[in-house]
Amino acid sequence: MSDLRDVLVEIRWQLVRRRRALLGWAVALAAVAGIYVPFYPAMGGGELQSIVDTLPPELISALGYDRIGTPAGYLTSTVFGLLAPALLLVFGIGLGARTIAGEEEEGGLELAASAPVRRDVLLAGRIIAMHTQVFLLAVTTTVVTALLVRVVGMDVTLSGIVAAGLGLNLLVNAFATIALAVGAVTGRRAIAVAVGASIAVSSYIAHALSGVVERGDLLERLSPFSWYLAGDPVAQGVPIVGYVLLGTLTFVAWAAALTRFPRRDLGV
Repeated sequence: MSDLRDVLVEIRWQLVRRRRALLGWAVALAAVAGIYVPFYPAMGGGELQSIVDTLPPELISALGYDRIGTPAGYLTSTVFGLLAPALLLVFGIGLGARTIAGEEEEGGLELAASAPVRRDVLLAGRIIAMHTQVFLLAVTTTVVTALLVRVVGMDVTLSGIVAAGLGLNLLVNAFATIALAVGAVTGRRAIAVAVGASIAVSSYIAHALSGVVERGDLLERLSPFSWYLAGDPVAQGVPIVGYVLLGTLTFVAWAAALTRFPRRDLGV
C-alpha cells in the first residue's frame, strides 16, 4: 500500500506542477480542430478532392490525401493524421525527455531520488503522470473534434472519432515513453529528444512511403504510424492489432527504463 501511495503522490505532484503548460497545449490542440473541421463544409468534398487530384498520384498517396474529399478522409488527413500528431509528439517527446533526464541535468532528480521512495516506484509515478497528460490532450482533441463534426454536420461516426483519438493517445504515449526510457538510461535530455524525434520522423516517413515504393508492405508493418493509421480508424474503427502493437511498444520502453534507472548512479 505504501508503494501505491507513493506512486499516487508522484502522479499528483507531476500533474499539479505542469497544469499551466497542459492547459496551453489543450488550447492549441482545440484550435487545430477548430480551424480545420469547419473548413471542410466551406470547401465541399468534391471541390477539395478535385484540387488534390491535380497533384501527382505518388505525392497524393505519400501525403495521405487520396480520400481527402470524404469527411472521414479529411479528418484523417488533417486533424488525426498530421496536425494533432505533430503537436502531441512535440509535447510528448519533450515531456518524456524532461521527466527524468531533464530534471537530472538540472539537479532536481537527485532530491527526488534521495527521498525514502524506491526508484522503480518513482519511475512508475512519473511515467503514469506523463501518460495521463498525453491522454488528457488526446481527449481534448477528440471531444472538440466530435463536437465540431456534429455542429457542421459532417458524416463521420462518433465511434470513428473516438477510435482515432484512442490511437493518437497510444501513438504519442509510445514515443514519449521511448524518449523517457532513453533519458532514464543515459541521463541526457538532448539524446532522449534526438532518439525519440528521430524514430517518430522515420516512422512517419515509412508510413508515407509505404504506398509508393516497392516492398511498402514491409514499411507498413514496421511503422508505428502505420499501426495507428493504416487501419483507417476514423472510417473503420479500432484496428486492434495495430493498437496492441502500440501498447506493447510503450511497455517495452517502460521495461527498458526499469532495467537501468534503479541502478544508475545519480549522485545520491
